[in-house]
Amino acid sequence: MQNPPVQLDATDERIMAELRRDARQSVTAIAQKCHISRAHAYSRINRLQDEGVILRYTALIDPVKAGLQASAYVTLKLRQHSWREMRERLTAIKQVHHIGLVGGNFDVILLVRAQNNAELRHVIFDQLQSMPGVLDTQTFLIFEDVDTR
Repeated sequence: MQNPPVQLDATDERIMAELRRDARQSVTAIAQKCHISRAHAYSRINRLQDEGVILRYTALIDPVKAGLQASAYVTLKLRQHSWREMRERLTAIKQVHHIGLVGGNFDVILLVRAQNNAELRHVIFDQLQSMPGVLDTQTFLIFEDVDTR
């Protein structure tokens, strides 16, 4: 069972918005933009980290400029009770950038990014479709990415 959500107020929301916009900015800059003291911003950020709201800091990479010219969302229908095993296998595929366990007509949705169509085809046909427990796949090519974060 998951832990209950952490109680967040408007200050926490402003701090998280600033970190999403630019996680490299200083605590002083965040404090100024959120109209709080540096010490208060520092303690809020530490609390958000300690409570697991902030999981990690990362860079947002343009996939095309990074050489990942082919992207697709791939849905998987799985054999019943195979999720935990599948999660480990899917995590091991470097071209799989996001994994979502979902409800609906399929069980899992993946964001797959590859250098070209040949590599994308290899991942889908040779790796994903051949995994034990995968009953069906469907592929949706991405023609344009728009990140709204």
